[in-house]
Order: sequence, then structure tokens, then C-alpha cells
Amino acid sequence: MAEEGLLACPDKSSSTSLLSEISNVSTRPFVLAFTTCSCGAFSFGCIVGYTAPTQSSIMKDLNLSIADYSLFGSILTVGLILGALICGKLTDLVGRVNTMWITNILVIIGWFAIAFGKGVWLLDIGRFLQGISVGISSYLGPVYITEIAPRHLRGAASSLSQLSVGVGISVLYALGTVVAWRDLAILGAIPCLMIVPLLFFIPESPRWLAKVGKEKEVEAVLLSLRGAKSDVSDEAREIVEYTQHVKQHQDVNSHGFFKLFQRKYVLSLTIGIVLIALPQLGGLNGYTFYTDSIFTSTGVSSDVGFISTSIIQMIGGILGTVLVDVSGRRSLLLVSQAGMFLGCLATAISFILQACSVYSTINRWFGFSFDCNFSCFVTLQKNNCWETGTPILALISVMVYFASYGLGMGPLPWIVASEIYPVDVKGAAGTVCNLVTSISSWVVTYFFSFLLQWSSTGTFILFATVMFLGFVFTAKLVPETKGKSLEEIHSLFYDSPPEDSTIF
Repeated sequence: MAEEGLLACPDKSSSTSLLSEISNVSTRPFVLAFTTCSCGAFSFGCIVGYTAPTQSSIMKDLNLSIADYSLFGSILTVGLILGALICGKLTDLVGRVNTMWITNILVIIGWFAIAFGKGVWLLDIGRFLQGISVGISSYLGPVYITEIAPRHLRGAASSLSQLSVGVGISVLYALGTVVAWRDLAILGAIPCLMIVPLLFFIPESPRWLAKVGKEKEVEAVLLSLRGAKSDVSDEAREIVEYTQHVKQHQDVNSHGFFKLFQRKYVLSLTIGIVLIALPQLGGLNGYTFYTDSIFTSTGVSSDVGFISTSIIQMIGGILGTVLVDVSGRRSLLLVSQAGMFLGCLATAISFILQACSVYSTINRWFGFSFDCNFSCFVTLQKNNCWETGTPILALISVMVYFASYGLGMGPLPWIVASEIYPVDVKGAAGTVCNLVTSISSWVVTYFFSFLLQWSSTGTFILFATVMFLGFVFTAKLVPETKGKSLEEIHSLFYDSPPEDSTIF
């Protein structure tokens, strides 16, 4: 079977096909469209990474209290939830490209409000507008890329674009150590200012054009994306015919947003929600926002930890981009989830070792006796392995977690979610998926400190359990979408689903 090896090596024919696809899509409209999405993802990363290096300087310059700055930092999430609520309807109503105009204008206004604001209220407004933009574009970007890219490059193009988010976070964090916070806000606006002229030249999604009844424009757009010498007649016909098929089989009693909750969409909706929520519920925000605390509590230098995890996550993301259209989405998801599970488990073990180190120290100082529930404790105590092994294991565990996340669970949930929904419910599905990731992100971020106070080891065992359940879910229910057109994927879910493809 094709899935016997999780990361099977590509054969010569697949490599030749991939190179051919790359050559075919090297047209100016596609390159401009891809650059636009990548700059948008980079801008997303800049927004996320802005508050960490600027907290002390903003609070000092504007004489802000902890509560004032906390509102400035957290209001982004409020805007993100609002953006998630309107993203589906907006992209369906005005189109993908016009929505990009809206999101970029919001971000530019937000950055300049922060850069030139004299009071905290203007900074809050700017951050809120940026949150709305992020809430819309976090789903819009993957959807637009999947709708314009050819089937054999769809995963790689989406992954490479999403990789720009991590680059943006790292770049702004690094610049924040040497650049004043107002100047940093101006620098953050540069990616969006670069996008604005590109928006005049990028094509609209051919699938959205078919959805709104502009069938005659579909083939022309595909020709501009694939090259004037390409034969796009079959692809254009498949898009138009499947869109008409979806319209003909619509339930007359279901309209708008609630159409998504019909029984035939249960499996795909469940897959999208679980995959997108899984990184958050598996501890991503806990690791991201509290990495410094994790390293400090286990004796690792925060600077060494941050640099190491940033590099390893970038390497994982690049490797995932190379493999996603070779080994497939499902295989990379499974490998990524297994790695995140092992990372969480190793972090939990490092906290156990740290506790045993503390017990060992107390025993040496006061002559008390503690039982760490390990048969090898006495031997390790004599060799002082707790002190040397705990920081190393903590660093390795976090690096394994972020490398695995970058490999698959970073970009792939959004890629799969943008592939599996037909055009008539894609907007509603985007709203639901965005809300799920926003809420799950907030839940983990809010409760993480309380969980650490309850039990550091128990917290990461809980995250490991979530990742293990996600691995089982993916292995049982998530299909492979590599190499299939979007219409073929939709037919797999909705036209003739297999008997065991329901969660009920």
C-alpha cells in the first residue's frame, strides 16, 4: 500500500511530474499571487511577534500600567474572533482579492495608529484592527492558494506561504531588541505596503468566479495562472461542472451559514475542527508564550532555548514544504503528531527529573529521604545525573515539539481545511474553523499558568494525551488529499462516501 511508509521516497516519475508542475506555474500572475500571500503571512507573523520585545519600552514611554498593556496585548484576540466571525461571509460576498484589499488596509491603519499614537486608546484601536485582519486572513490565505495552485503543487505552495508566519515572528522579535517600538511599528507596515501594488495584478480565484456565475472568466484566469500554452480546458470544465453540480444538489430548506451543519458535512467539519484545534489543545500556545518559563524552571538559558527552537522550527517547516506533495498530507500529519506527543512526554519527564533533583539536594543538605518512584534513583543520585540531564532533556523536548509542529501541524491543518470543503460552504466552514482556533488558543493561554501551578508534569502529560488522541483520529478518519483536484476531494466526501466514513 502507498501508506505503508509514512515518508516514502518519491519515485522518478513523481519527481519529474513535480518539476514539470513547477515549470508550468512559473507565470507572472501566479508568482505575484504567491508573493502576495507570502507577504501577508509574513505580516501576520510581524503582528504576533510585536508585543514581546516592546512591552517594557511602551509601558515606560506612555506610562502604562500592567492592566493597560495587558489590554493592548489581548485586544488582538478580540479582533481576531470578530474577524473569524465575518471572514467566511466576506470572502464569499466580495471575493478573495477584494478581501485582501480590506485586510491590508486594516493592517496598515493599525500599524500607523500604533506608531503615531499618543495615548493607549489609539494603540488599542490599531491592535484591534490588526486582530480583525488576522482573523480574516488566517483562513483566506490558505484558501486562495489552494484554489489557484495546480493539484501537485498545492500543498508545497500553501506550506511555503505559511512558513512566512514564523519568519515574520522571528524577524520582528530580533528587530525589537535594537529598534524603538514606534519605528518597529513602521517597519511592520512595510510588508503590507508592498502587497498593495501587487493586488492590482493578481487574478481572482477561478472557483469563486464559478460560484458567482462568471463561468466565462474561469478559463481565462486559469490560462493566466498556468501559462498561455497550457491546456486548461479540462480543469476549467471540471471546476464549472462541479460548481453547477453542487448548486443543483443544494438542500432548498438549508440556506446560508447553517447549511454547513447538514449531516453530509459532519465528517469534513469534524476533521477540520479537530485538526485546527489540535495544536492549540496540544499545548502550542503554552510552549510559545511560556517557553522562557519552561526553560528557566528546568535550568536552561532562555536565550539559548529561543534561538535553538526558532532555528529548528524553521528547518522543520522547510522540510515539510519539500515533503508535503511527495509523501502526502496524512503521512506528515501522523509524523508531526507523533513528534509533538514525544516532545510533550519528554517535557513531562524533564519536570519529573527536576523534582528528583530538588529532592536529592534536600536529602544531601538535611538528611531527609524522599522516594521519586524510580528504581534507578539511588544510582542516578550518586552520579549527579539529575543536574546535568534535566536541562538537556528540557531543551531537546521543546526542540522536538517545535520541529514536529513546523513539519506538519503548523501549516497542514489549514491546508486540509481549505481543501475539503466545497465552494458553497467554504465561507461558513472558514468561520467555524477560525472561531475554534481562536477559542482553543485563548483557553490554553489563559489556563496554562494555572495548570503549571497544579502540576507541571501533569500539564504536559495532558498535552501528550491530546496529541495521542489526535494521532488516532488522523489515522482512522483523515483521508489523503495529495495529487487530487479540489473537485475530486469534494466528491470523495460528499458524492459517494464510504459506509464507514461517518463519526456516528
